[in-house]
Amino acid sequence: MSAHCQVTGRVPGFGKSVSHSHKRTSRRWNPNIQRKTYFVPSEGRRVTLTVSTKGIKTIDRDGIDAVLARIRSRGEKI
Repeated sequence: MSAHCQVTGRVPGFGKSVSHSHKRTSRRWNPNIQRKTYFVPSEGRRVTLTVSTKGIKTIDRDGIDAVLARIRSRGEKI
């Protein structure tokens, strides 16, 4: 599963870890991505989304129908 949120578009951030001796190594900050299944009453079916925790809060606030409409307007297939 890729670390990409279908709702907010969050992706991993990249940077460097700096040790005590100031040696630098590459690292990445992954968003908290989870697979969630939502029931969509207007379509009468379930939809599984890969969402971050902020995406889950967005769905709770705006509703699943509004969020699915935004995802489809970007051309993403659900």
